[in-house]
Amino acid sequence: MKSLLEISNLTCGYDSIKILNDINLTVKEGQIVSLLGVNGAGKTTLINSIFGLSKIFNGEIRFNNEVINGYATHDVVQKGIGCIPEGRKVFPNMTVGDNLRVGSYLVKEKKEAKERFQKVFKLFPKLKERVSQIASGMSGGEQAMLSIGRGMMLKPKILIIDEPSLGLSPKLIQDTFEIIKEINNSGVTILLVEQNVEQTIKISNYCYLLSNNKIVVHGSGVDLSNNSEMRKAYFGEKK
Repeated sequence: MKSLLEISNLTCGYDSIKILNDINLTVKEGQIVSLLGVNGAGKTTLINSIFGLSKIFNGEIRFNNEVINGYATHDVVQKGIGCIPEGRKVFPNMTVGDNLRVGSYLVKEKKEAKERFQKVFKLFPKLKERVSQIASGMSGGEQAMLSIGRGMMLKPKILIIDEPSLGLSPKLIQDTFEIIKEINNSGVTILLVEQNVEQTIKISNYCYLLSNNKIVVHGSGVDLSNNSEMRKAYFGEKK
């Protein structure tokens, strides 16, 4: 199985401050790979390093076997890396349709843009029903759908999803994870950045646990669910 995203010996942070040290992580094509960690573990810093938004002190980030260290954000996106940001950041004063169009800004051909709209509407029929609605009038769950749909409009090779369960009810969390699985089944590789251990390990092919500024353990969901480092990081248990 081909490695799509490879992070090797990465140390990164902001200005002169190093946040993450010696990070090694691989996302293989077609997989759902998860990065787990509590608040403040450095998950967002790692995402920022992929998109050229944090400083890389050492190491390498490769996408499709091309080094992308230091690329501008729009160049990274153009390569085929999409991102659903934490907090479902939709454009509140724009319609559902216009939010989705923002996601297709790199598409030049109208036919291609139309096909992407139809793919999103197939995943999220509710968005089609509400295409003219202002986004601020939608529920949290509906805004989550819109945020994911906008990311899909880029037709990414890999989609990075940051904390999709944040602020959602248990039912909506379950629905969201089912959607993520469906997106993966459609051929999109996913790097899922989450705190929700239980739901995440159920759908992931491979997981990494970030704690104390480094990867402390990695393996299958089953491996991590029984791991002492996982219990220590999340529940304060001693080894």
